[in-house]
Amino acid sequence: MTFPGLGALARDRFFHLLVLIGVGLSFCVPFAPQRWPAAIDWHTIITLSGLMMLTKGVEQSGFFDVLGRKMVRRFATERRLTLFMVFSAALLSTFLTNDVALFIVVPLTLTLRKLCEIPVNRLIIFEALAVNAGSLLTPIGNPQNILLWGRSGLSFAAFSWQMAPLAAVMMVTLGVMCWFAFPAKPLQYHTGTAATQASPRLAWSCLALYLVFLVALDLKQELWGALLVAGGFLLLARRVLVSVDWTLLLVFMAMFIDVHLLIQVPALQGVLQNVTHLSQTGLWITAIGLSQVISNVPSTILLLNYVPPSALLAWAVNVGGFGLLPGSLANLIALRMANDRRIWWRFHLWSIPMLVWASLVGFGLFLLI
Repeated sequence: MTFPGLGALARDRFFHLLVLIGVGLSFCVPFAPQRWPAAIDWHTIITLSGLMMLTKGVEQSGFFDVLGRKMVRRFATERRLTLFMVFSAALLSTFLTNDVALFIVVPLTLTLRKLCEIPVNRLIIFEALAVNAGSLLTPIGNPQNILLWGRSGLSFAAFSWQMAPLAAVMMVTLGVMCWFAFPAKPLQYHTGTAATQASPRLAWSCLALYLVFLVALDLKQELWGALLVAGGFLLLARRVLVSVDWTLLLVFMAMFIDVHLLIQVPALQGVLQNVTHLSQTGLWITAIGLSQVISNVPSTILLLNYVPPSALLAWAVNVGGFGLLPGSLANLIALRMANDRRIWWRFHLWSIPMLVWASLVGFGLFLLI
């Protein structure tokens, strides 16, 4: 039994880069590999593993194929279909978190490629941007907001209200970009595409396992939840467990270890000591810049040791999710699921202008309100 993900890992330039960065940083800080496991956010790793199994199960049940065929009949043009997918991703991320939203929309997008002629890579890029924009609205939309909300003492409504202006601007921006990026040409259907043999039993089993997993997450028993999901697939469809790209978890582990090493670099620690004295402009630039290097969730954790959970910090770390690939872990999930090497550099053609626009307009809007 072979695992196709191993071949993908051998060709994964981003993973190779993470390993090289980790090796380089090991020469700059005390070498203590025994501390590396503690640096990994195991809650994130276990949660991802459960979601990956469930998504692969739904995919192999044929549900996405059935849903995709219904969708392509409802939307006559490429623009309408992509606008629906992008804004659906944003809406789902508002209440299901950005990662979960991607595990729903990206496999569906890949299924649509088999049914009609659409620019799949571009659409997945926009879905990644969409979940970063949509998730910033609510305190449960992404991990950094969950953390900031818990520290702020604000109600659900109050936190959402303080984020609403930025969310509105980003969603309007996303809509305008989609309008110009995707033409209003009629969808061209692929003739003779055989329908995937659907398995309602597997689809319903995935739904039941998903509910069990959600309850386990709510009870802070994510490990037991993931084990129950894995056990369910061992009994129902072992092929699901073999088909999962488990190497994605290794990429995330490497990122966590690299961040752990980076924050120990003496030069960075010296800079962080001055964060408490930064002006609003300085904190805005620092939070966004730091997010580009170590991702916005670790940046939030790090900065909360020096500054209060203000609206400015919340806006900045969410804006930091755009731009470079490490800005948000959601970016990595979306692009990895696309399984196309060309998407990695194409992503930055859209995300970097989005970062520049969000940084300038966001800060100006913050000062106005």
